[in-house]
Amino acid sequence: MKTINKITNYILLGVVSLSTFSCKKDFNEVNTDPIGRSTVTASQLLAPALVNVLSANMVRNRNFNNELMQVTVDISDAEGRVFRYDVRRNWADYTWNTWYPELTNLRDIYTIANKPETLNSSYKGISLISQAWVFQLLTDVYGDVPYSQANQGKEGNYEPIFDKQKDIYLDLFTKLEEANKLLSEGTSIVASSDPVYQGDISKWRRFGNSLYLRLLLRISGKAEVSAQVIAKIKEIADTNKPNYPIMENNTHTAKILWNGTNSSTAVYSSPFMINVRAVDFRGPAITDFFIGNLGIWNDPRVDSKYGLNGLNRFGIAAGPGGLIGVPSGYDTGTSILRQSYFYSDAQNAPITLQTDRYTGIIMNCAEVDFILAEAAAKGWITGTGETYYMKGIADGINYWIPSIFTSPTDPLLISYVNNADIQWSNNLPLENKTNNAPSKMQSIHLQKYFANFLVDFQQWIEYRRTGHPFLPKGTGLANGGKMPSRLYYPLVTQSTNPTSYKNAVAAQGADDINTLVWWQKP
Repeated sequence: MKTINKITNYILLGVVSLSTFSCKKDFNEVNTDPIGRSTVTASQLLAPALVNVLSANMVRNRNFNNELMQVTVDISDAEGRVFRYDVRRNWADYTWNTWYPELTNLRDIYTIANKPETLNSSYKGISLISQAWVFQLLTDVYGDVPYSQANQGKEGNYEPIFDKQKDIYLDLFTKLEEANKLLSEGTSIVASSDPVYQGDISKWRRFGNSLYLRLLLRISGKAEVSAQVIAKIKEIADTNKPNYPIMENNTHTAKILWNGTNSSTAVYSSPFMINVRAVDFRGPAITDFFIGNLGIWNDPRVDSKYGLNGLNRFGIAAGPGGLIGVPSGYDTGTSILRQSYFYSDAQNAPITLQTDRYTGIIMNCAEVDFILAEAAAKGWITGTGETYYMKGIADGINYWIPSIFTSPTDPLLISYVNNADIQWSNNLPLENKTNNAPSKMQSIHLQKYFANFLVDFQQWIEYRRTGHPFLPKGTGLANGGKMPSRLYYPLVTQSTNPTSYKNAVAAQGADDINTLVWWQKP
């Protein structure tokens, strides 16, 4: 019984295959479906794995990232409020226990596609990109995590080591290099198996190289790797562009367009419809930081004329005084009245984030634009920070309101930016964190913050890397007013993998939300 319990815990831990354990010699024979198939194809594994990972990301974006990063406030004086930086251990379990089992499936895609009888270079490349996407999330959220020995339950490895974040990142670069070469062959896949690009291999290649840029930029501040990282950024974005195609417009954005509700006939149903009640969705108030900036700018995304039936494109319901938010991090005992919130009544409001098919964003083109804007501003690549900055604003808004701006030099875009007073200034310093002073980095990352709306943990991760955008700090914040730097390891890791867990803590630092991950450390 002790052995069985241990195995069960490892299934929950997600670092082993769900299909390899038995407590009886004839387990596989007894549990074989006589009607179904005994084997699986790469095409059958891809969509469920991607949908499940993205669904978990969206759920945690809504109730964790948005609270930390002042998109919403779940108004309450109770303990354990994320918007006050009061982050409990149980927040760690859901994503860990979703990501690792799906990594088993994503790795199996590569194994299947690498067999002589089922050889397919494109599925291999897509597998590597998808693995890099998920492992990047794991290591950026937790720090050192099982990697090189993860998902090896079928080989009998139930206690995988925790790899150092630096080693994980360097190996992810290797994976993405291989993926770029594999996808350059252009081998076709089953279009219906691909919920992201419907079989368009060229777009998968662009996504892989764009993800590569995200990862390179994230560790570019580490002196021990900065020279080679910056050189690689320049190669991808500048000197060797034909061999490293990246996202250039919103048709390249990696997303899953939800096409159903929670009915049994739906193909891809939004987790906001399945896992989130309407009252949960509209309950939190929108913060004055999020809605305040959009309102001051007269941003098209909150202008009802670009929506439907009088509701703006973000599906935000105005409060009694209009588009007014509430402060985040306020003191307990303070009387706070919810003002604006995300509308969720699909029957009366056709545009709501709960039912919007465009909410399933994996990585968008605007993020790539702002990556390039930062690289150009730092002198790493040719071109100007201003051009990429303006393109990022245009692509970020155009994702929600197609074709409102035609180019970075569109007079309508220039007018919007000037009226909003968010124009680029070459006279600003690259960085200035004194009293929240303006800088090029603040300009880039304020816009990147809005471009990364709904994209898993990216707002939080980028804030940890850069300190931008400047967020107002309420006097009611817990944790000494410090933004959490990571999530705890799930408790199950302590009981099922104690030696590796202890080694990880000894190497990385205390299992605490304030322990910096490798790329955050000086």
